[in-house]
Amino acid sequence: MIYTVTFNPSLDYVVQAGELQPGRVNRTTEEHIYPGGKGNNVSVILSNLGHKSRALGFKAGFTGQQMERMLEEFGCYTDFIPLEDGLTRINVKVKAKEETEINGQGPVITEPAIEELFRKLDALEKGDVLVLAGSIPNTLPEDIYEKIMERQQGKGVRIAVDATKDLLVNVLKYSPFLIKPNNHELGEIFGKELKSDEEIVGHAKKLQEMGAENVLVSMAGDGAILVTEEGKTYKKLPPKGRVVNSVGAGDSMVAGFVAGYLNTGDYVKALELGTAAGSATAFVSWLASRGEIVEKLEKPASEYGL
Repeated sequence: MIYTVTFNPSLDYVVQAGELQPGRVNRTTEEHIYPGGKGNNVSVILSNLGHKSRALGFKAGFTGQQMERMLEEFGCYTDFIPLEDGLTRINVKVKAKEETEINGQGPVITEPAIEELFRKLDALEKGDVLVLAGSIPNTLPEDIYEKIMERQQGKGVRIAVDATKDLLVNVLKYSPFLIKPNNHELGEIFGKELKSDEEIVGHAKKLQEMGAENVLVSMAGDGAILVTEEGKTYKKLPPKGRVVNSVGAGDSMVAGFVAGYLNTGDYVKALELGTAAGSATAFVSWLASRGEIVEKLEKPASEYGL
């Protein structure tokens, strides 16, 4: 089973407007509501690619119930821990001439709720996959990623981590199966701007020396570079298309990579499916469907176990 964790999930209220004028009444031309959060995005894409996953995290109030219900409608299993107070946050995303976001703060996560999450994760077994994605709210301990991964040591659970800077660096000692910084985040870790593929590969290998098994570096329109645990390096350019929405593209790449690897055991095919999934999401208004992802593959879907 694949498990995803989203510490501060949301309902994303996405609206389209001709122009956003501060201080005035603005009318929308289109609006949608989606379940949000990086781990939740991974779960939806996995479901679209035929892999059931169990989405974990915390929920509160009627917004939390709706978020969980919508994930189930997208084919995901859910097991969110209910909080007594507060509401699962609503993130407002306004798409006009410029894109504007107003992100909610989210509920306070209590110590008993954290312990309950630990107990659920303690049930993971050899062969399971755990995806830890995104930032952590200020009501959680800063080392919660480390605490989770420490408890999984020696169990044979493959862990994928999509986080930034210290949150990512601090878990490398637990040898995650996969980490996915983008090229800018990779540079920030080492305090420099990476301008060439050679620099990106060199610094990805430094993260391997610090403990990561496989390093997948997303580079937006320049595709992705993968440095594998076998010491091999691969680059995949993205398919052509018009970028509509970059939110969720990185999460889609993680989901596509995990699905591709579980289907084939082949890192090259995992990279290709991950790149197709990330690009397909960037070219549509929300997360890409199975059909939209398959359209971006250069080879028959059967080669990727789809």
